[in-house]
Amino acid sequence: MKKVAVLLSGSGVFDGTELHESVLALLEIARAGACYQCFAPDIAQLHVVNHLTGEVDESDSRNVLVESARIARGDIMAVTGLDINEFDALIIPGGFGAAKNLCNFAVAGAEHVVDSSVKQFIGQFAQAKKPVGFICISPIMIPQFYGAGVKGTIGSDSNTAAAFEQQGGCHQVAAVSDIVIDEANKVVSTPAYMLADNILDAHKGIAKLVNSVLNMA
Repeated sequence: MKKVAVLLSGSGVFDGTELHESVLALLEIARAGACYQCFAPDIAQLHVVNHLTGEVDESDSRNVLVESARIARGDIMAVTGLDINEFDALIIPGGFGAAKNLCNFAVAGAEHVVDSSVKQFIGQFAQAKKPVGFICISPIMIPQFYGAGVKGTIGSDSNTAAAFEQQGGCHQVAAVSDIVIDEANKVVSTPAYMLADNILDAHKGIAKLVNSVLNMA
């Protein structure tokens, strides 16, 4: 049975993991006959957003690992606990947490850096040439791990695509149901809620991405 690591970034689209994307990815992994283990960095969130009002709650602070445990039903590990030999692939859902907690793209744009513990975690999959699937905004990190010319997509937003290319990546415009595959680097990406209007839209690309990643594994 293939085993997939799933990297989460909190709980909730505006300050953590996009819930639909994470659940759809977990469902598709299980439906394919594979198993998964959720991971998250044991760090503070950038901030906490009230998802009803959209406002930042300055009085609250939360931990990414603790919040991600909500999605994983408590079955989650810190990224520092990874044994790369136990896993065949990695999938990273999106949500603003990918751009605020896994890296600081939401603040720094093309000059963003990946959190050190996250960089080591993803880097192990890249170095071992194990397939990685990036969903929604998480593909913005791809060039930092695979170098100049690596292919990926965040959909069709021109500013985000420009930031991807400024880092050395080769951005491919894609529709919500599309995936972009970089065969040489074993990287797959899909826009999901960068373009999706609803959960059915998001599911189309995520299902293809999971299937492609597992086929590469």
